[in-house]
Amino acid sequence: MSKTSDNALGTFLKNRRTRMDPASFGFGGRRRTQGLRREEVALRANISPTWYTWLEQGRGGAPSADVLDRIARGLMLTEPEREHLFVLGLGRPPAAASYSACDTVTPRLQRVLDAFPSSPAIVKTATWDVVAWNRAAAALLTDYGKLPREQRNILRLMFTNSRVKAAQSDWLAVARYVVGAFRAEAARAGARTEIERLVEELSQLSPEFASLWRDNDVSGHSDGVKCLRHPEHGLLELEFSAFSVDGRPDLGMIVYNAASPETARRIEALLKAAGDSTAA
Repeated sequence: MSKTSDNALGTFLKNRRTRMDPASFGFGGRRRTQGLRREEVALRANISPTWYTWLEQGRGGAPSADVLDRIARGLMLTEPEREHLFVLGLGRPPAAASYSACDTVTPRLQRVLDAFPSSPAIVKTATWDVVAWNRAAAALLTDYGKLPREQRNILRLMFTNSRVKAAQSDWLAVARYVVGAFRAEAARAGARTEIERLVEELSQLSPEFASLWRDNDVSGHSDGVKCLRHPEHGLLELEFSAFSVDGRPDLGMIVYNAASPETARRIEALLKAAGDSTAA
C-alpha cells in the first residue's frame, strides 16, 4: 500500500489547506506554495502547530472529535467535507451537528458585500444575528455598527425597535413572515439552546411575537419584496434574495435591490445624503 493511501487524513488536510486563500484571512508574506501554511491552519483551529503537522504526516495517533471540529472550522469545510474528515480521522461520521456562534465574517466575504454599492446586503447567523453589512444596508435598513452586538438581531429589531417597526409599510404582515421564516430555519440550524433562549426572551418582551410564535406558521425566505417607509425619501420598494454561504451552514446572506427605477433614484439620493453627512 502506498504512503499516500496509508495517510488519507493527512492527504485530505493538505489538499484542503492548499486550496485556501491566505489573503482572505489576513495572512500575507511571500509563499513558495499555494494556500495556508500549517501553522496558520493551527492558529485558526486553536491547536498546537506541532500537533497539526503530525496529523498531516500521519503521526501522533487518532485526533479527538474536538480537534477535528476545530480543524473543520479553521479550514471552513462544508458539512460533507466535515463528515469525510471525521470518517478519515475517527472511522465514523460526526455526532449531530452542534451550533457554534459566530460574530465575524472573512475579509473576502465582507468585500463581496461592499461590492454592492447601492444594494443593501447583510450576513446573518442561524439565530438571525447580523454579523456583517455594507454601507447601503447601514443607510437603508439599520446602522448596525451603532448598536451593541446583542442588539444586532433581526427579530429583536423587528419586535422591540420603534424605528424599525415604523419603517415597515405593513408591520404585522412583515412580522408574521419573519417569524415563519425564522421558525423554518430554526428547525434545521442545530442551535436549539440558543433559539429557545431567544424565543423565550422575545416572548417576554413582545406579546405580538409570543402570539405569532404560537401560531406555528412556517414560510420560505429565499426571495420576495420588501417595502420600507423612509421619513425623507418616501416608500422604497426592494426585492430581496437570500443565499447560503458556501462552507458556512451557520450563515446566510440577504441582498436587496431596487424594485423600480423610482426606488433606485430614491436610494441614490439617500446614499448621497448619507455620504455628505459622513463627510461633514
